[in-house]
Amino acid sequence: MTIAYVPLDSVAVAMEANAVAAQLAEAGATVIRNGSRGLAWLEPLIEVQDEKDRVAYGPVTPETVAELISDGVLHHQLIRHPLYIGSIENHDFLRSQHRLVFDRVGYDSPVDFPDPTDTLNALAMSPDALIDMIETSGLRGRGGAGFPAHIKWRTVRGTEAPAKYLVCNADEGDSGTFADRLLLEGDPFRLIEGMVIAGYATGAKLGIVYLRSEYPVAKTIFLQALEIARARNLIGRNVLGSDFDFDLELFVGAGAYICGEETSLLESLEGRRGQIRVKPPVPAISGLLSMPTLVHNVISFASVPAIVRLGGDAYRDLGVAPSSGTMSFQLAGNVKRGGLIEVPFGITLREMVEGYGQGTLSGRPFKTLQIGGPLGAYLSHQELDTPLTYEAMTDIGAGIGHGGLVIFDDTVDLAEQARYAFEFCELESCGKCTPCRIGSVRGKETMEQIIGGRATDREFNMIDDLCEVMDRTSLCQMGGMTPIPVRSAMERFQQDFRHRTKP
Repeated sequence: MTIAYVPLDSVAVAMEANAVAAQLAEAGATVIRNGSRGLAWLEPLIEVQDEKDRVAYGPVTPETVAELISDGVLHHQLIRHPLYIGSIENHDFLRSQHRLVFDRVGYDSPVDFPDPTDTLNALAMSPDALIDMIETSGLRGRGGAGFPAHIKWRTVRGTEAPAKYLVCNADEGDSGTFADRLLLEGDPFRLIEGMVIAGYATGAKLGIVYLRSEYPVAKTIFLQALEIARARNLIGRNVLGSDFDFDLELFVGAGAYICGEETSLLESLEGRRGQIRVKPPVPAISGLLSMPTLVHNVISFASVPAIVRLGGDAYRDLGVAPSSGTMSFQLAGNVKRGGLIEVPFGITLREMVEGYGQGTLSGRPFKTLQIGGPLGAYLSHQELDTPLTYEAMTDIGAGIGHGGLVIFDDTVDLAEQARYAFEFCELESCGKCTPCRIGSVRGKETMEQIIGGRATDREFNMIDDLCEVMDRTSLCQMGGMTPIPVRSAMERFQQDFRHRTKP
C-alpha cells in the first residue's frame, strides 16, 4: 500500500495542496494530511511512502502531480524527476537544524495522539522541582521580551488566590512570523503538553489559548486536538491518572494587533476592548479576572516538554548562555528559500540569510532585513555576522522578537519603510495614550514631507523629537517600539532620506 503525505497547513493549501491530495487519492494512494516541514518554497511538498522508503517531491501542483502519477510516483519510479528531493530529512535545510519544539511536525497527521511520556514524567515531579528545572534551563519568553520564564512561574505559584490561570498568546501578528501557526497546524499536542505541565507547576486549573482570527485551519485542528486530548485524559479531571485537574479552552480574537500585548489580550478575554492595562500589577499577580495568570506565547509553552525530556542542564547548554535552548526563526520577504529554522541561539544573521535563505529571490543584492516584526530594527549588510542572541541583538539596537526575519533587496526605499512604521502604529494603536495615538500620525505626516522632498532639517529634528517622546512616555511597547524601525532606517540608510532634503 502506498501512502502519500500532503501538508494541510495554510501555505500548502494556498498553493492548491487540497487538489493535489484529491488527485493522489483518486489514483489509489492512502492520503495523510500532515503538517508542514517548514520548507515554504517547496510547498506543496508531498512525500510518498511504501513499506520502507519515504520520498519527497516538490513543489507539486495539480498539473505536475498528474504527470507524476502517470510516470509512476506511486510506485517509486521517479528518482530522476525534476521535482524529486529524496528523503526530506536529509535535505540541507533540515539536516542542520536542531528541532525540539518542531521535532514531530510533518511526520504524521497533526491529530495523531502522541506518546505522553514527557507529561507523565513532569507530573511525577513536585511543582517546585519543575520550576527549578525551568530556572536551570534558562528558558526565556519566546514572544519578544525574552523575560525569564521561571520568574513568572514562581510568581504565579507563590501568589495566594482562589483561582489561577494560564493564557497562551497565539495572536501571532508580527510580519514575517508563522511559527505559532506551523505548530498549531502541525502538532497542536506539543502546545497542550506544555500548558498541562505549566498548569501543574503553577497551580492553574484552566488554560485559555487566544488565537488570531486569521488562522482558521489552526482553529479547526486545535479544536479537534482538544477533543482527542480530553478523550485520552491529557486534559480534564485526574490528568493521565494523577490527582491534577486541568482543562483548556480556545478563544478566537477579532484581529487586533494590539491584543498581542499581554494586558490588551486579557482585556479582550474579559469581553472588553483590547486596550493596555497600566502595570503594576503584573499579570502573574493580577491577570485574567484579577487572578494570578501565567501568560506565554505558543513557542514558550511548547518548549517545556523538551526541557522535561532533556533536563534543565542539557537544555541550558544549547545556545550561547544566557540565551539558552533553541529558537524558531522564520525567513520571509524577498528570500529564495523562506521557511522555519529551529536552531540553538548563536547562529549568525549571515548564516540565516545566505545559508538557509540562499540570498534574495529576485537575485538582486541584499540591502536590509527587519528582525522582530513591524516594530523591529532594520539591519545592514555590515551587521550580518552578528550572532542571534538576545544580548548581541541588544548591543546593535535590535531585538529577536518572535524570530521573524524579513529580507529586502536593493530596490527597497527605507524612507517608505519608516513612513510605514508610523502608519502601522497609527492603524493598530489602541488609542489609550497620547504619544502613541498622536505621535504616530504626526510621524507619518512628517515622513511624507521627507519622501516628497519638502523637508528641511526642521522635519528631521521633529522625527527625532517624536521618537524620543514615543520611546519614553508610551504606556506600552506599541508606541515605545515604533521608533526602533524609524531610527534604525534613518541611521543605517541615510542616503534614502537626506537626498530628498530641500537645499
